[in-house]
Amino acid sequence: MKLGFLYAGQGSQHPGMGADLYETCPAFRSVLDRAAEQVDFDLKEVSFTDAKGVLNQTRYTQPCMAAFAVGVTDLLYARGIKPCAAAGLSLGEYSALYATGVLDRETVLKTLAFRGRAMEQAAEGLACGMTAVLSLERDKLQAACDQASELGVVQICNYNCPGQLVISGEKAAVDRAGELAKELGAKRCMPLRVSGPFHTRLMKPAGDALADYFKTITFHPMALPVYFNCKGGPMEAGDSIPALLEKQVQSSVYWEDTVRRMEADGIDAILEIGPGKTLTSFVKKTAPGIQTYHIDTAADFETVAEQLKGAAQ
Repeated sequence: MKLGFLYAGQGSQHPGMGADLYETCPAFRSVLDRAAEQVDFDLKEVSFTDAKGVLNQTRYTQPCMAAFAVGVTDLLYARGIKPCAAAGLSLGEYSALYATGVLDRETVLKTLAFRGRAMEQAAEGLACGMTAVLSLERDKLQAACDQASELGVVQICNYNCPGQLVISGEKAAVDRAGELAKELGAKRCMPLRVSGPFHTRLMKPAGDALADYFKTITFHPMALPVYFNCKGGPMEAGDSIPALLEKQVQSSVYWEDTVRRMEADGIDAILEIGPGKTLTSFVKKTAPGIQTYHIDTAADFETVAEQLKGAAQ
């Protein structure tokens, strides 16, 4: 078995995520306790109960998701379950870099807290929108975006899987692109609740802020391949991780391409480290021959740990 780790992105978060793992797994509890000391809000309360309803705001989502991912990764490694490669959707890419040794635990948590704030600031004052477009070819949706761009910025921000694309940008342009997409044959256009025009050029201020921030942190050698969002595959000669991450926040996520490349490279099983099963569904629609596993709860972890015992790599 060639096992890949996949790390969930924004949108799969939910109140209660990690609560049972925190209660039952001391190593996971230790990660969250330390993570809570590195942010300016009550990370455990937001993750477990979210009484103030802020979890979906990106400055809170990102460090909460990272803490979950790092904690589960540590549990898996302690059981001897390690991947041959990793990838993550959007913010999940940073957790993939943790899993492959590029970023240490403290750095990945602090960096995603910074990234969340930078993205929030970049979106301030913008009337933005994001819409999932179902069952329309890439070129047709690009044509709809090109036509709607007279009303503002609108771009294809996520190539998730066959039949599912996502557009993002300024609300008027996104709404118009959705109307045009339906005229061109889209089965459905579903507006999504987001707090910013993520993975579009409107995030350039966030990319600039990250470029400066990356100068203050250490990127360690990569122990295992990471498949990067903005390339749909591994880095190549001439690429640098900081530059790829700077580009990622303001560029399209080629997730379908990533999954296809992983399959082509011989990866025949993937483990989604959640919360949620969104990436698992994308894999099943893109490469149904790949065996899928996921971890969202403590029960999931125990089941998967037993299933993968001695099987990875």
